[in-house]
Amino acid sequence: MDKKPAEIIDLSQLRGNPDRSFHSLMSAIEHSRIEVADLSAAALSGVLKGVITGEGPTTDGRVHFSRTLDPKDALLCARILMAAGGEAGMPVTRAEANVMFDIDAAAAERTDNGRFDNLFVKSVAHCALAESGQKVPPRQVALAEETQLSTWANGSTDIDGEILVWIASHVHGKKRLKSTLMGLSVFLTGIGATLSVAAPSISSVVDLIA
Repeated sequence: MDKKPAEIIDLSQLRGNPDRSFHSLMSAIEHSRIEVADLSAAALSGVLKGVITGEGPTTDGRVHFSRTLDPKDALLCARILMAAGGEAGMPVTRAEANVMFDIDAAAAERTDNGRFDNLFVKSVAHCALAESGQKVPPRQVALAEETQLSTWANGSTDIDGEILVWIASHVHGKKRLKSTLMGLSVFLTGIGATLSVAAPSISSVVDLIA
């Protein structure tokens, strides 16, 4: 079935009925032929709110403790990100990745068997490599659970120092789970052999994460 054009939504007007607003966002994202990163970031922010409070449309009426990320949260994040790239599967944007960083920081407890960690690191890698001018697979492929990060984000890669600073700024001085820190460290060391001259050393960035 062909997708319909994206529904035009004024994000400032998504108030009143939270359930209806969120479902409108999801419908627009999943029926768009083009990238809708602004809608994706808004929908991910809804997931973030649900993780923090344990309430709201993303918790789907189920028992959901605050500061906890469960399997349905992880699957919803994947559903949002994989749909929001349009038919071409455009790269994850920094706006989307920033909310993923926030969700990772907010979710002190995880019951999703690592699904979010996997998606989170792939999302950051997809954004970082694309912004550095590297060719990345469509997000529907790159972010799929069965796709290994090493199949598309491995080996020497020139990456801009500003991007490394962006990543480090999200994790420096913030409490995060060891699993996500390790995932980011593996990604950075995997692509850090040929950093541009202006970039800080990969070891200094990894030290900030460790």
